[in-house]
Amino acid sequence: MTALGVSLLIIGAIVIVVEAHVPSMGVLGGPGVVALTIGTVLAVGGLGGGLLLGVVSALVVAATASAVLAVTLQKAGAVRRRRVRSGPEGLIGRVGVVRNWDEPTGSVLVDGALWRARHTAIDENEEQLVPGDAIVVERLSGLTLGVRRAEDWELAP
Repeated sequence: MTALGVSLLIIGAIVIVVEAHVPSMGVLGGPGVVALTIGTVLAVGGLGGGLLLGVVSALVVAATASAVLAVTLQKAGAVRRRRVRSGPEGLIGRVGVVRNWDEPTGSVLVDGALWRARHTAIDENEEQLVPGDAIVVERLSGLTLGVRRAEDWELAP
């Protein structure tokens, strides 16, 4: 029983460490805590510590492992709630400047890169974009940005 208990302790610890580095939202960490708990009871019982000492030790180990798992899950959740900052999704909502414009298309400078852009305004009464106007990226279609004129509140730092 001692060998099985020690094996479960090692496996449980490895699985919890993997959970910390590959956040699977508890899919790996939960069974790791269970393996640590059962492994502690079997190892302490196999070494002659008695059932009561094994259960108390298992509770201490389970509480510690659960706390580590809770911190890991909290950090993983915080990362998932973050806004995308790179790639195509990261351009949506960015503010840029019109470089040249010939309605309904032109080129805009967004984050230091020159992009082809298309005006996405629905209101036909809206005045045309001119070089120097601030724009906001609304969508991305291939390598062409869908843009609209930036509102005053979007330009505030």
